[in-house]
Amino acid sequence: MARRVADVVVETLISAGVSRVYGVSGDSLNGITDSIRSHSKDITWVHVRHEEAAAFAAGAESQLTGKLTACAGSCGPGNLHLINGLYDCHRTRVPVVAIAAQIPIRELGSNYFQETHPEILFRECSNYCELISHVDQIPRVLEIAIRTAISKSGVSVIVLPGDLALDEATSKRPIPNFSGEKPNVSPFLGDISKAADALNSSTKVTILAGAGCAGAHSQLMDVASILQAPIVHAFRGKEFVEYDNPYDVGMTGLLGFSSGYYAMMDSDLLLMLGTDFPYQQFYPSEATIVQVDIRGEQLGRRTKVDIGIIGGVVETLDALKPLLTQKADSRHLKASRDHYQKTRKDLEDLAKGEPGRIPIHPQYVTKVLNEIAADDAIFSFDVGTPTIWAARYLRMNGKRRLLGSFSHGSMANALPQAIGAQEVFPNRQVISLSGDGGFAMLMGDFLSLAQLHLPVKIVIFNNGSLDFVELEMKSAGIVDYGTELKNPDFSKLAEAAGVAGFRVERPEDVRPVLTKALSLPGPALVDCVVNRQELLIPPNLNFEVVKGFTLYMIRAVLNGKGDEIVDLAKTNLFR
Repeated sequence: MARRVADVVVETLISAGVSRVYGVSGDSLNGITDSIRSHSKDITWVHVRHEEAAAFAAGAESQLTGKLTACAGSCGPGNLHLINGLYDCHRTRVPVVAIAAQIPIRELGSNYFQETHPEILFRECSNYCELISHVDQIPRVLEIAIRTAISKSGVSVIVLPGDLALDEATSKRPIPNFSGEKPNVSPFLGDISKAADALNSSTKVTILAGAGCAGAHSQLMDVASILQAPIVHAFRGKEFVEYDNPYDVGMTGLLGFSSGYYAMMDSDLLLMLGTDFPYQQFYPSEATIVQVDIRGEQLGRRTKVDIGIIGGVVETLDALKPLLTQKADSRHLKASRDHYQKTRKDLEDLAKGEPGRIPIHPQYVTKVLNEIAADDAIFSFDVGTPTIWAARYLRMNGKRRLLGSFSHGSMANALPQAIGAQEVFPNRQVISLSGDGGFAMLMGDFLSLAQLHLPVKIVIFNNGSLDFVELEMKSAGIVDYGTELKNPDFSKLAEAAGVAGFRVERPEDVRPVLTKALSLPGPALVDCVVNRQELLIPPNLNFEVVKGFTLYMIRAVLNGKGDEIVDLAKTNLFR
């Protein structure tokens, strides 16, 4: 039997190390899915319920492994559903190839049923996006797409008409071999010398460490020791920086700690390592800034930079270390660490679960999860308040992993990312911290857990609202509107889907129920009814925020919502 174009596509993906393709079947994808079936020893089709979930799952697998992954959608609406998940993959900078099936090649331009132009629509969320219009383009165009995705750590899209996928492959070009290894990027030594001089002459150095510090833990600790520098981590750097770190002072930003904000604002030199922390208002205005990044285009993007260094964090710190002078003055480090310890104690005081006191504090749920989860657990978390609780109460140890929509900030990411994580690591504990709004948005893929036999544990923070949006409204002095969620008993929904379901309404039940759920061999869902009126104060509480809350309280009373203010005070002032 002659090899079809679809066979060459699948064999090329296998050669690139792709083990699974996430997607939803459709007639324009028949060639691809049939070829995957015939190559099932080397690659599998992961059938999810929504293409957006497919893209999120592929991105999660790539985040955890660093390897190329793939997803697919049928023509028109099918591949359009990939877009949001692919935006997340692209902004997270993980290598993903998406197959966007297309209508029959001869019908293009006729406003045919389900006709769209994916090569235009996907352009903004990819580094490479091309239409296959002739059989001879395969495997060459796919090879270019794969190499682009790997080398640029982003999304590539091939648009493949369904009829063309079933045609006989005519190209004699051999299936390529791919190397997924990335080259080391060494910094310019002249920049290293300038940075060393600046670091040696500064008295209060603070380090801001991001995801670019992956694999650089020992170098980071050595340099922090020499500089007597507190280390603030960006959220994506948390899993690589927080553990075994005597210089850790937590995060800064809207989700972070006042200690991280203090350590940065009190510095006379900020050393930024592999981070693209986006919020300009949290950078010091007077300090000298030294920024290290493997991507030169990111230097100075967030704040003014005095010395910019293009290079990998490991290579840069290795080059810097011999040129640094050991600092004897540790007052800045001690003050920052003392501030962090106080901040940490304050946060722990908020995470209480007093028997009989309802509703449950969501901080307490997360704290218990942190204590009972496996040492190598993989956590995913929805945007909004689950992100805040994950940032503040999940502790990293060098083996645990974190998955979130860090840069794109999309709702509904946690469940599909958990699917991708469990697919690639079937024997590890995978826990999704889902908001009630995020879970409901892609709830259809909860059904995938039973169908795919994935033992993912879903913990829903059920507060009956889009809670973080409500907080944003209150801080702007706006009476919350359009944020209430009328939720079912999610545990009953789980049971109807053939998944173990639990509902927790009292704090004394949190630990035993979560412990039981995590111990089950299959999937489980825990519906935690948590408090809606938790204040999430950023570390720099400025006048505008205070004014906003004051206006909110006045307007709430005028609109007959005075009971909300009472609940807010009871929750946050009288614990």
